Amino acid sequence: MEKTVVVLIAMATAASWFLFIMFFIRDRSRYRNCYLLFTSLALTAVLAMALSGEHFADVFIYTCLAICVCLLIVPFFLIINGITMIKREGTHISHLLSLLLGIGILVGEFMTFIVFVGFAVSYTRDEFLRIRTTFAYRLAAVACFSIIYVCISFVIFMLYTLFLQIIPRRRDFDYVIIHGAGLIDGKKVSKLLSDRLDKAIQVYRKDPTPPKMIPSGGQGSDEKIPEALAMKDYLLAHGVPESDIITEDRSTTTMENLQFSKDILDSFDGRKYTALVSSNYHVYRTLRYARKIGLKCTGIGSHVAFYYWPSALIREYIAIHAEKKHLIILALGCLLFDAFMMFLFFAT
Repeated sequence: MEKTVVVLIAMATAASWFLFIMFFIRDRSRYRNCYLLFTSLALTAVLAMALSGEHFADVFIYTCLAICVCLLIVPFFLIINGITMIKREGTHISHLLSLLLGIGILVGEFMTFIVFVGFAVSYTRDEFLRIRTTFAYRLAAVACFSIIYVCISFVIFMLYTLFLQIIPRRRDFDYVIIHGAGLIDGKKVSKLLSDRLDKAIQVYRKDPTPPKMIPSGGQGSDEKIPEALAMKDYLLAHGVPESDIITEDRSTTTMENLQFSKDILDSFDGRKYTALVSSNYHVYRTLRYARKIGLKCTGIGSHVAFYYWPSALIREYIAIHAEKKHLIILALGCLLFDAFMMFLFFAT
């Protein structure tokens, strides 16, 4: 590949990373960060291939083949994961998400095969050109392009969620807000919640000046005590002194967790460096809600069982795109992608 092209790709890659880092430092909760990170990673991959010199064509082909293999594996992984989720967690609609997405992707990949390969192989060129102008064929093309775009947007969201977990963070906090979760038998801390509490305790112990812990969670209709009280008992049992615990026991939603916890912070003077501790898949959404109410904080994710993570992340993806603004962005992106792909595929 010519040096001029390599230099241009390198400049584009550097510019993309610069923009991402700048916007990320300014506000980690912005949706644009997801796409900037994906663009930066994609350009980095292209730059790596460009630097391979005369082997560029081979590297490009093998990379495309590897991506295709991964795409073929993904739906089967999600279906198997969905079955595991149902066996361990039951048949609640939120536990079916991994299975449903796996089936949806599999159908989309099959439709893509039909659109891109099936007709081209089964008919002569003239017959193929005639068939591809039919309404049914173009409708199938739009459907498969839409599925592809939604899958791409989910991968972009997933990459950013993972990125939030690996970046360095400060250790000197004044407050640690711990998001509640459902209790077992209405009074016992669940595994999901204990993982959050263990992560918060880890932050507490590593802090040079131990922060105030704010377990946040009210009492659900099927719970015997507020989640915050069960969380406080857990913290006490693991060595956190009662003087360092401030309970927030009124909230019933994630937004209320943050708003009522912020009310507690606002009642104190002094510095208020704050950490938000929740399950790793949930951190991004909590940061978005925190920005809406003016709560400046750092999100810290706790470990989640691997089988549980895909369905939980899909649920977060749906929750984010249920917001009107992001649903519109997703729809517009899908329309533009469809239009671009239709132009490439049907242009004569």
